[in-house]
Amino acid sequence: MEAIKLMKELKSNLDQEVHYLPKETGLSLIESTQENGNGVSAKCRDARVEDLWSLTSFFGYSTQTFVLAVNLLDRFIAMMKVQPRYLACISIGCLHIAARATEEECNVSSSHELIRISQCKFTVSDLSRMEKIILEKLNFQLKAVTALTFLHLYHAIALSHTSNGKDVLNLDKLEAQLKACLCRIVFSKAKPSVLALSLLMLEIEALQSVDLLEIAQRIQTHLKISKADLVHWRGLVGQCMREYSSPECAKPDHKKLVWIVSRRTAQNLHSSYRSVPELPTIPECAWDESESEDSSEDLSSGEESLSSSLGSDAEGHYFPSNFRSRTRRQ
Repeated sequence: MEAIKLMKELKSNLDQEVHYLPKETGLSLIESTQENGNGVSAKCRDARVEDLWSLTSFFGYSTQTFVLAVNLLDRFIAMMKVQPRYLACISIGCLHIAARATEEECNVSSSHELIRISQCKFTVSDLSRMEKIILEKLNFQLKAVTALTFLHLYHAIALSHTSNGKDVLNLDKLEAQLKACLCRIVFSKAKPSVLALSLLMLEIEALQSVDLLEIAQRIQTHLKISKADLVHWRGLVGQCMREYSSPECAKPDHKKLVWIVSRRTAQNLHSSYRSVPELPTIPECAWDESESEDSSEDLSSGEESLSSSLGSDAEGHYFPSNFRSRTRRQ
């Protein structure tokens, strides 16, 4: 019964996916735009999506938030003639809209925090106006059917038919691969159902599971996905994964961020460190538990906490290294 229900849900989402696709003519125009031109180029768009991935990791947002933000961004820039200088505000606006639509209210960062962390040069009112424009142009259609929608359904269907534990697909790995694909505008042209199935097929081939391959082929038949389409997009996904796995490609990571502070702030921190008064030694025999809380509060301003905040204008980065393989090759 569960499998039948999932198949019906799959068919329902297939019927709706066409309503949330970016205009292919708009995407093709972006791909043909030269660098330093009047419009947004593919490289510029991809760089902004990579930044959204870093921001998603920084704020602890879900994959769903990132995928929805990319969908909103692509749909907007594919229908509107956008100047490159506005792309940062548009992308951050899409992320903020996506976060409000998918995350718990208490986990959604404020507009001010988004701007501060992203180091963009626009105001909260600018961002608010841009979000309003985005929502109006997209007719307030936020609950989009995306490749992640199908990836979750495919995974659930596979699990419902799988009895052997070694054949269980790793959903986190599939989501990470999807995020890597979305950092390239070419995959915005793919139907979400086909892109998700291409990722699934590649993972199944790696697992060498006959049972899972049969399930994937049944899904393909049920959704009437042509073999030619699947072969085409599976080849592009495979190429993307090989490049993403290569040593030349720097990927987003989850290392602790290093904050940038001005030289003036750094000097003040150094001065504060030097002026910390030395506390008298407390004899063990005279230790009073009632004073432990106050003592620990004073000690918390010691060398370790201060030195971890030191920096200068010329060192440190807000974000992890981004997925910029093409940039580095050039």
